[in-house]
Amino acid sequence: MFDLIIRGGEVIDGRRAPRCRADVGVQGDRIVAIGDLRDVAAQTVLDAAGHVVAPGFIDVHNHSDGWLLRRQHIEAKTRQGFTTEVLMSDGMSYAPVDEHTARPWLFYLRSLNGLRLDEYTGWQSLADYRDLLHGRNVQNNALQVPYGNVRTLICGFSRRRVDDAQRRLIQAEIRRGMEAGAVALSTGLDYLGQIDATTEELVDAASVLKAFDAPYVTHVRYKLGLLPAVKEAVEIGRRAGVKVHISHLKPLQLQHVEELLDYIDREARRQVDLSFDVYPYLPGSTMLNSLLPYECWDAGPLAALGQLHDSRIRRQFRRNLEHARVPLNSVHIAWVPGRENARFQGWLLSDYVRETGKPPEEALLDLLLEERLAVLCVFHEGDDRLAQPLLQHDLAMIGSDAIDHDDACVHPRAFGTAPRILGRCVREWKLFSLEEAVYKLSGAAAERFRLPLRGAIVPGYFADLVVFDPVTVNDPATYREPRQFPVGITHVIVNGRVILRHGVPESLPPGPLPGRSLQRDTPS
Repeated sequence: MFDLIIRGGEVIDGRRAPRCRADVGVQGDRIVAIGDLRDVAAQTVLDAAGHVVAPGFIDVHNHSDGWLLRRQHIEAKTRQGFTTEVLMSDGMSYAPVDEHTARPWLFYLRSLNGLRLDEYTGWQSLADYRDLLHGRNVQNNALQVPYGNVRTLICGFSRRRVDDAQRRLIQAEIRRGMEAGAVALSTGLDYLGQIDATTEELVDAASVLKAFDAPYVTHVRYKLGLLPAVKEAVEIGRRAGVKVHISHLKPLQLQHVEELLDYIDREARRQVDLSFDVYPYLPGSTMLNSLLPYECWDAGPLAALGQLHDSRIRRQFRRNLEHARVPLNSVHIAWVPGRENARFQGWLLSDYVRETGKPPEEALLDLLLEERLAVLCVFHEGDDRLAQPLLQHDLAMIGSDAIDHDDACVHPRAFGTAPRILGRCVREWKLFSLEEAVYKLSGAAAERFRLPLRGAIVPGYFADLVVFDPVTVNDPATYREPRQFPVGITHVIVNGRVILRHGVPESLPPGPLPGRSLQRDTPS
């Protein structure tokens, strides 16, 4: 007798093989049989007739780092079929830290990754944070080494260039994280602690990864322009001798798409082992404080608040607004922590400024002061169709870049990424087959980040599984009404335990939950 049998579904194995009708048997946390199991009994049987059975989806870029500590079940993600979250994106997270950097990082990331200052319990290393997450949530997680945390741990928040001694210490800290099972090194070259990292410095840092066969994962230096920024990432990987993975690759004009793909196919993939992730939308979401002058951060996040009164900083912020890529009438407030300003969630910044009666720079700086820098925005830029050639590319996999807050007007990608890939991208836009869509959501990520025995339906693999209706799966979430769960995701299983049944989350029994902290497979 098996613990679980999923009967009568069309199995898509996560390896691009054609689908086949089969039952899937699970014993404990493993897949043990695939085929005709009609004569085999099980404690639990899930009917998958008319449905697809796929490997659990792996979100390779997200901001769930704090939410996985705060919530046992992130329904916005599991209802999409995501069973594993690759954390610590964009080179910034909650570890490694020490007594000098922990509070500044928690303060800086409040609008992005979810934790409050009073939720810090003393962890320091990447291994500490990994152990905190293990068994605490219904989803699996895998950690990257966030470069911003490493750099500030060694150098503080100073924008000075690192010296040779500091480079060696940075390399040692990256090695320590990789030895703790991290799957990659991540950077966010437009963000705190990384803005001034030179190409040479990043080559030295990334070179540590070669011994671990792990990728250099990067939010590229967009201030250079998209193509030069991607070329810098490729140069770093080539000189360090390591794989390169580009986060949330996103051009804003058709010309940029054509130039970028031509460069990737003609040059980049011949120079390095390259991959990238995409989400099926063009608008993005990040912190409003990203528009502040870099000088604000010289003494770290906790001191930055006081800089907002400085007339020089205010003048520079005004210039930043005037030259911003996205105008104020194309940016909406997604979330603020304060009750007084919560009524403005969903408002365009232009409407908010008009409501205050102040000049734009004064209105927005005052908002940042009132909310202590924690303002999340959605930036409406470009046309979703520009993402389609990237989604189709054979090097692409899927990262939601999801940021969620309760009762907030967040980006719909937090609720709709996976079902949009399975639904609109396959049925409506006909970008690729359903088998290819499942591979981009599962097998591709497991292979790239060396997640052992995940991302495929194979006997002996861990039983992370999703059952969905290929005819109805869809994403009703919109920018006005983002908090709408997907249609058509029926059952979700993590390590052999059903966490979503008939679209409804299962009650959570006392004790450890099924989610695990995964570690990178070691090179053979």
